[in-house]
Amino acid sequence: MSKKTIYWFAGIVLLSALCFAMYTWVALTWSYSKGERAGYVQKLSKKGWVCKTWEGEMALVTMPGTVTEKFYFTIRDESLAQRINKLVGKRLVILYEQHKGIPSSCFGETEYFVTDVKALE
Repeated sequence: MSKKTIYWFAGIVLLSALCFAMYTWVALTWSYSKGERAGYVQKLSKKGWVCKTWEGEMALVTMPGTVTEKFYFTIRDESLAQRINKLVGKRLVILYEQHKGIPSSCFGETEYFVTDVKALE
């Protein structure tokens, strides 16, 4: 193999890695939607083989006797996860951002990332 071929191949690999890194950065910083969900956090656990993230499940109850809808979410901030962990079982409002197209589950298993939490009386 000539040096020119090696440089050409290395350039393609470097350009591909740079494009992938830029795409990942945009997917994690650009928010598709923002919103709030109210309900009871049923489950919150730190999961993952290599990349550990906090994954949770919230029961959304609109009226007594209706079917419970579940909202699955990811928390990337450790201090926020501890705040929610203390409030498990209480009625909460979770503020979240939805990020579509994240290329790996290493950043979280869901596309809904919690940004804040409020306890309801």
